[in-house]
Amino acid sequence: MIAALLVIPGLNFGQFAPPAGESGTTAVHKDSTAIIGWATEVVSFVRGPEDITNPDGVLASFGVPEEALLEAEGNSVNVVSLGDQGSITLSFEYSIRNEPGNDFAVFENSFSDTYLEFAHVEVSTDGERFVRMPSISNIPTDEQIATYGTCDPTLVYNLAGKYRQGYGTPFDLEDIVDSTGIDLNNVNYVRIVDVVGTIDPEHGTVDSEGNLINDPYKTDFESGGFDLDAVGVMHSNDPTLSQYQEDVKIAIYPNPANEMFNIQSTENIRSVALRDMSGRKIQLAWTNQPFVQIPLHQIPAGVYVLIIQMENGQLTKKKLVIQE
Repeated sequence: MIAALLVIPGLNFGQFAPPAGESGTTAVHKDSTAIIGWATEVVSFVRGPEDITNPDGVLASFGVPEEALLEAEGNSVNVVSLGDQGSITLSFEYSIRNEPGNDFAVFENSFSDTYLEFAHVEVSTDGERFVRMPSISNIPTDEQIATYGTCDPTLVYNLAGKYRQGYGTPFDLEDIVDSTGIDLNNVNYVRIVDVVGTIDPEHGTVDSEGNLINDPYKTDFESGGFDLDAVGVMHSNDPTLSQYQEDVKIAIYPNPANEMFNIQSTENIRSVALRDMSGRKIQLAWTNQPFVQIPLHQIPAGVYVLIIQMENGQLTKKKLVIQE
């Protein structure tokens, strides 16, 4: 498969897609209508150290794993940092399926098109056997990229973190069509594994061709390693998928909120349910209006899930942060 990946129409000399906003980019914006779902559960989380050369030292500590659930925030704050070789495994309300084109996208929080921290992406049907998406890094390894150094994204293929915050790196399950032990039409789990970007072969991470991956190193601080924002789904086994065809626009504000939040839609809203991250229903409101106000009195601060049902049956899920 990897040899085939090197011959991509419109790309020459091992050059791959350019940054977000440029012609030929594959970047997926967080608000793209191609995204029909998001990760909904943290299955496992293993934080890595700030410095891989000191594996018993301080672990990265920025963010909590639940920051990786639901919609991408597209900022530098609402993320979880994995640390060196750290990993997180996420699941979804409906499994991902292999259809023509990209099937899901991973969002990181880079503040620029060239300050990039990478991660490998693995998928699984049963949660036991994971298959790694094939990757290529043609970034030169004759000199280490420094802590706040830059990478050329056109030299990278199929590594999460290729694009700046607000834009996801897409993945196509067709790239692993020859793999065994996985049903590509029933992918229930996505695992993100931090790339340690040192060119020291003792600790460095390699791509699918065995080449060391060179990215900013060391990142020995609390937000070290890959910073995961979200995983969005483009193709899924959602049985209600036909209900998502109508292009309904929904705005939620303020978010974060502390006393009340508003929902504004281009169509009438049937109901609004507020659930905590364990799925427990906190509040339910019925309406037949395009504008709804929901009071938050006596609801503890935290991260919640809004489930909005339109009159036409369309379901939309949003993340709501309630502050003290």
